[in-house]
Amino acid sequence: MRLGRSVKSITYLKTHTADVVRDVAEDGRPLVITQNGEACAVVMDVATFDRWREAMTLLKLLSLSEAEASAGRTATDDEAFARALAAAEAE
Repeated sequence: MRLGRSVKSITYLKTHTADVVRDVAEDGRPLVITQNGEACAVVMDVATFDRWREAMTLLKLLSLSEAEASAGRTATDDEAFARALAAAEAE
């Protein structure tokens, strides 16, 4: 992602908050906020935030799955389905 247009100072945010919120909501591009010349926050629209959270959740599940497989804690598809069926019946 190119950040050229997407970086603004905290002073800009303070004086143009409504414009920043509108622009971020309309174009879906996150805005990096700087303070004393360093990035300190990101402003993004809710839809982008939701997609980001879903992606992070999937990456976490993938990481956990890889760790389980590396530790040898695996099951065949038949075993997994049998366990899921047994769990559903127990409810």
